[in-house]
Amino acid sequence: MELKDLFLTPFYLAIFYGIAFAVRKRFTNALTKKYFIPALSVKFVGAIGLGLIYQFYYGGGDTFNYFNHVKTVYSAFTDSPIIGIKLLLSHGEYDPETNKYAVMMEWYRAPTEFFVIKVASFFALFCFNTYTVIGLFFAITSFSGMWAMYLTFIRIFPLAYKKLAIAVFFLPSVFFWGSGLMKDSICMGALGWVFYGFYNAIIRPRGIFTAALLGAIGAYIIASVKIYILLSFLPPALFWVFNEYSQKIKSAALRVILKPLFIVLGLIVGAFGATKLTAGDEKYDIDKIGERSKINNYYLTQQVVSGSAYNIGEFDGSASSIVKVAPQAIVVSLYRPFLFEARNPVMLLSALEATLFIYLTVSLFYKTGLLKSFRLIAAEPILTFCFIFSLIFAIGVGVNSGNFGTLVRYKIPLMPFYLGALYIMQHKAQAMRKKPARAIQLKSSKKLRQFAITE
Repeated sequence: MELKDLFLTPFYLAIFYGIAFAVRKRFTNALTKKYFIPALSVKFVGAIGLGLIYQFYYGGGDTFNYFNHVKTVYSAFTDSPIIGIKLLLSHGEYDPETNKYAVMMEWYRAPTEFFVIKVASFFALFCFNTYTVIGLFFAITSFSGMWAMYLTFIRIFPLAYKKLAIAVFFLPSVFFWGSGLMKDSICMGALGWVFYGFYNAIIRPRGIFTAALLGAIGAYIIASVKIYILLSFLPPALFWVFNEYSQKIKSAALRVILKPLFIVLGLIVGAFGATKLTAGDEKYDIDKIGERSKINNYYLTQQVVSGSAYNIGEFDGSASSIVKVAPQAIVVSLYRPFLFEARNPVMLLSALEATLFIYLTVSLFYKTGLLKSFRLIAAEPILTFCFIFSLIFAIGVGVNSGNFGTLVRYKIPLMPFYLGALYIMQHKAQAMRKKPARAIQLKSSKKLRQFAITE
């Protein structure tokens, strides 16, 4: 960070808040209006806080590595706008005109990192290449998608609008790691657009063109940066589609017969889509993903000296070994670090969130009953989707991370969906428990009326 950050950040914050207040009415209603500005504000806090912590606590990191690359692209623009545009449109290829700048960038031929650099460089053109303001642009990008995610959730289940706001916006890890100049910020926004587009274009069609366009843009961004998020999203989404349209079959007998076929077909399409999405990708090719997980886990575990490494058991990179360690990976991703495992303030925040997840999960299943809980999940498509997505994603990041420091960042896409599902389930379970009580009250009142008549 530089001196210009101190002077320009308040100025741009004033502009962004002015725009936010101007458009709030367009994107909110009487229930959601009060969350719009606070939700945006915590994103801004996260973006600024991320930079401060990386500079003064960690002494550097990925966010400043991105910014150093952005400086190079920005200098290309100041020297020649044409060369700058060429860099923004490049894909790691050799070009004699841009080579002078390309050789200065370690991530020039790293597609996922360079995509983030391109986005940040574009924002840099509008703020004199100021780190904090670029972070604010990333926060707005992330917020736009997460607001779309929130609107989708409350369209499905409006009664839980207060708690769903907590799940989507106010988890510390999500607004801290998902707001600044990082991959995670644009991926969180893009995931929100994909969820919004999927639901409004396919499940409950409304504004199909806009929804499909936003969903496609979100899918493109995720595929360019963290394709494994799409790999986790695809199976539960397809399951939801087939489940949704199977419900439209009027014959109950035919529906029972065809539902397993829909499920199998969904799995086949999901597997085919995952294979095609990752074909040729060195990191995520289905044929190599097990071995890559093994390498990532080993490398990240070995890099940790702060005591934040975890062990989920032995695995050799094969699909069978990933299945074997899947339960431990799920527990690690959803419910750890435990409070006594926290080694620094950032881990403590994550441990508090994990404790909340443990409390809500255990209390919900205990009060509702195990079988009733599973029946409730199976009966509600949004719950089925959220839990399947969360479990698949938890396995992926739990196996790949190897240490809590990395896991805290990697797991944030699942957190709004898992906590959102718990809150929806909580409302549903409470409604189920109230129904018998109301039935008893009605029955008692009828008896009292009978006594009143006979007497």
